[in-house]
Amino acid sequence: MEKYHISKGTYFYAIGLSYKKADAEVRGHFSLGDTGKQALLEQAKATGIESLIVTSTCNRTEIYGFAEHPYQLIQLLCDNTQGTVEEFQKVAYIHKNREAIAHMFRVGSGLDSQILGDFEIIGQLKNAAIASKKVGMVNTFIERLVNSVIQASKRIKTETNISSGATSVSFASVQYILNTVPDISSKNILLFGTGKIGRNTCENLVKHSKNSHITLINRTKDKAERIAGKFNLVVKDYANLQEEISATDVLIVATGAQMPTVDKNIIQNKKPLLILDLSIPKNVNQNVTDLDQVSLIHMDQLAEMTDATIENRRLDIPLAETIIEEVNTEFNVWLETRKFAPTIKALKLKLHDFKNAELDTQRKKIVDFNESQAEIISNNIIQKITNYFAHHLKDDALTTDESLELIKKVFQLEETIKHV
Repeated sequence: MEKYHISKGTYFYAIGLSYKKADAEVRGHFSLGDTGKQALLEQAKATGIESLIVTSTCNRTEIYGFAEHPYQLIQLLCDNTQGTVEEFQKVAYIHKNREAIAHMFRVGSGLDSQILGDFEIIGQLKNAAIASKKVGMVNTFIERLVNSVIQASKRIKTETNISSGATSVSFASVQYILNTVPDISSKNILLFGTGKIGRNTCENLVKHSKNSHITLINRTKDKAERIAGKFNLVVKDYANLQEEISATDVLIVATGAQMPTVDKNIIQNKKPLLILDLSIPKNVNQNVTDLDQVSLIHMDQLAEMTDATIENRRLDIPLAETIIEEVNTEFNVWLETRKFAPTIKALKLKLHDFKNAELDTQRKKIVDFNESQAEIISNNIIQKITNYFAHHLKDDALTTDESLELIKKVFQLEETIKHV
């Protein structure tokens, strides 16, 4: 298949870069916010590109669209980001036609994600299609393809274990808390440290624990207040750390210190206390385990949980790939149908011209000519003829192009097709 017949004279491309070859700094050069995406779409439309979608996350930036040459899409990306063509060429990938379709299926199904089974990208693909559709930049092909990828993603999520289990330390810590602490929604939780891991853990806590008793402490209070404002949480001064630990049931330490920030000397708890240390190096002194009421879990133990999860997910990759193949096959069957739809429509119009001419002739020749009955019979015959041609083209995929050319030649359809 050299070209798709959805967009005449152009090819379908997927161009982009990801975590696989581009580091965070380079990915940042090609990152696109909402304003940048909008500007790219408007520029694409102004330059005559009829259909494309664009996605940009912390791990990848991609354009899927129709162009005569991939450079058109690459230039669009570089024009609307800080990246250059030279930099792009060092780390990028370009997929064409069937390979581009296959790539979107793998990305949207979580098989190409940095964390296997991460399904956030499918929502981003969906939003990208919506944004492009608003400005008239989504043709039937891309709309159908995105819907097919969404279908595959849903099936993989429900029919496999690709997305099961915890795959980040912050999420794994919350899962551990939920599985270990009874009635977690009523317990007091203290998060000490609001760096990246702390922020992610906080977000997961709010989302999954349904707990309104979460307190934040950070050496720099305003950082904690920014996060607290987002989730409507309580912030306490660093000077109140010991007092707050005494009142808590779960202590999460995510500070970035080079020495322990918590040891047994500041723990006065009489009730059970679960401590999770998410810091590297360790910020909770091992001596806290001298206290009978304290349980300590470190990041390394949680990381083992995530490693085991990824290995379990890998076992279901073949099943996920089978699902993708099934949905992709359905898409390609539709694509082949689209390929000959204009010819079948033109053939039908040509047959109706024959019918109208013949009915006009018979109307003049025959007295009491039953025009309504002749119309019904003629239309039924036309429908059966076009159905036979359509079934032939579907079942004879290897020679579809030759069959189309023959039909066009026999019925002189070229001019008709141009006006369909």
